[in-house]
Amino acid sequence: MGSVKINNMTKSFGDFTALHEINLDIQEGEFFALLGPSGCGKTTTMRCIAGFEQPTTGQILIGDKEVAKVPANKRNCGMVFQSYALFPHMNVFDNVAYSLNIRELNKSNFFKKLGIYVRILNSKIGKTPKSIEKKVMEILEYVELSKHAHRLTSELSGGQQQRVALARALVMEPAVLLMDEPLSNLDQKLRHSMRNTIRSIQQDLGITTIFVTHDQEEAMSMADRIAVMDQGRIIQIGTPTDLYSNPSTPFIANFVGTSNIFIGEYLGEENGLSTIKFDEVVLRSSHEPKNKSEIHIVIRPEHIRVLEENENVDPQQYSVFEGIVEMSTYLGPTVRYDLKVGNQLMIVDTTYSSGSNIYQEGKSVRLAIENERVLLI
Repeated sequence: MGSVKINNMTKSFGDFTALHEINLDIQEGEFFALLGPSGCGKTTTMRCIAGFEQPTTGQILIGDKEVAKVPANKRNCGMVFQSYALFPHMNVFDNVAYSLNIRELNKSNFFKKLGIYVRILNSKIGKTPKSIEKKVMEILEYVELSKHAHRLTSELSGGQQQRVALARALVMEPAVLLMDEPLSNLDQKLRHSMRNTIRSIQQDLGITTIFVTHDQEEAMSMADRIAVMDQGRIIQIGTPTDLYSNPSTPFIANFVGTSNIFIGEYLGEENGLSTIKFDEVVLRSSHEPKNKSEIHIVIRPEHIRVLEENENVDPQQYSVFEGIVEMSTYLGPTVRYDLKVGNQLMIVDTTYSSGSNIYQEGKSVRLAIENERVLLI
């Protein structure tokens, strides 16, 4: 069983509380991401699961076994570190075989231990058992590194080193795979490629995976569910679409994707729609605010339309208002506008097609947004 459950876990370092009452229920075979800014507690949470840190209070279960007091080497967790933590003096094969050798070492008698020590120190002298050799080559084939088995890891590219680290964790057949910001040292194109590789392997093996990242694009593109953390607390848990479409706080709206967030005034309800105002701009929303005395209006940049000069929209479905272009940025498939709306700055993303007009600084434009797209928090 590879499920992971955490009940009311806290972690303190002296007077500093790094984690406050963490509760998680991660299902077997799920790809689960811990997402948040630096210092939010996501790596500390993972280190508690791995056994590298002991929680101050609370309970951690892997499957149906309580593991808070179980040593890290007996938790059946595979770990991929941010720095990869490969042995530069060993080749790819020996790096992946290392954990299997250590496992065999721990259950061997004195005389067998000597042979294992010899092959760990120098694989050219010590003979690797067929069972280990077969297992290592199978996993290297799986991550497309079998042709590089006898190359030093220092001679590999960043992406290849990442796959060695992944193979080393997977060869142990762990119940849970833990990954601590494993893509942060790669360039953008390689990160995209490795995201697809990791997700494909995870789905193929059906292994429960917990992935720590501060990159919301990584979390959104890979995870089945995401827990967003801030200041040692879990703020919201949900699928990528849930978090993006229905953020529970302004922090979530701002951290998961890009948002325009304004402090609004509630004016009342009409025909089932909430009427709100920021500066002198009046909008209608299909959503009802939880606290009418303190409203945050959240609008995603891609949900705002820039209307053509004579274009009209249904006034029952859209709110229309004006803005002045302060800056336009061509981004290939999109154009991003920084607009002055009232006294506020608003970001608008529009799709660009060849030959389209790009509005220049000082241009006054009409903007429209569907009532459904105006979120109230």
